[in-house]
Amino acid sequence: MKTMYNRREALKISLLAGIGLSFQSFANHLKTNDKILTRTIPSTGEVLPAIGLGTWQTFDVGNSSAQRKVLSQVLNEMYRFGGTVIDSSPMYGSSEKVVGDLTSELGFKNELFYATKVWTSGKQVGIRQMEASMRKMQRTKMDLIQIHNLTDWKTHVKTLKDWKEQRKIRYWGITHYVDSSHSSLEEIIKSERPDFVQFNYSIRSRHAENSLFETARKYNTATIINQPYESGSLFRLVRGKELPQWAKEYNINSWGQYFLKFILSNENVTCVIPGTSKPHHMMDNMGAGLGQIPDGGIRKKMLSHLKTL
Repeated sequence: MKTMYNRREALKISLLAGIGLSFQSFANHLKTNDKILTRTIPSTGEVLPAIGLGTWQTFDVGNSSAQRKVLSQVLNEMYRFGGTVIDSSPMYGSSEKVVGDLTSELGFKNELFYATKVWTSGKQVGIRQMEASMRKMQRTKMDLIQIHNLTDWKTHVKTLKDWKEQRKIRYWGITHYVDSSHSSLEEIIKSERPDFVQFNYSIRSRHAENSLFETARKYNTATIINQPYESGSLFRLVRGKELPQWAKEYNINSWGQYFLKFILSNENVTCVIPGTSKPHHMMDNMGAGLGQIPDGGIRKKMLSHLKTL
């Protein structure tokens, strides 16, 4: 019988079986002996773990104690593996408050990199929303605030630049999630010089390679990647499919790592933020930041194989 690799069994079948460790001992082994890939924020030279955590839908759990308990484990696993970046937004329901409540209970809360967004129109309304976000996330100073989907960006960019000067925030940025907005992101990068730009990019959705990555590189703008799994469609594509045998030679132990390692093989990617509400998926995601990162030849091989499925 062939071994089938899928997201739900990522660790049981791939990671743990490969090294013969229990779930907990694998985590301890990883934190002690392996170094998660890091990338540099161009505007400052600060080093950032290349894999973080998105909270769209996954952290919108309100006051559910059972779900919050599991999400706390997700945060612990992210940090255990060397991750720090948590990305949220007022658009994400209760996610900001859940992040704030859960991280406030962690001993490493001040070692994390907190990112959220402004998602409204009007200067004063935007200021009130950002202040509310900081209260919900329990931060007196936010690491990064981004303009969500470019909503009223000309207004908010002025506020964010002022806030950075006042040291209310460390960085500011802009975001979107569709190819058709890439040209707008580029124009804003050229004119306003944000510290970060967040956009969609995946093994099958590579429009950003046309010019957006190069523009970000030229203007010293860090890149955060959303939609790395294309809202789950990549996993549906490979459901029931066997991971190619050659993948393990490149430290690719699951389909999730296959997709993330491809993204990380682009040196212009600063950080990718897959969302999850499951600790073992968090472990699998972080595993993509370990070991060999595919070079140009392996990237082509990964692309070619995916086209055969």
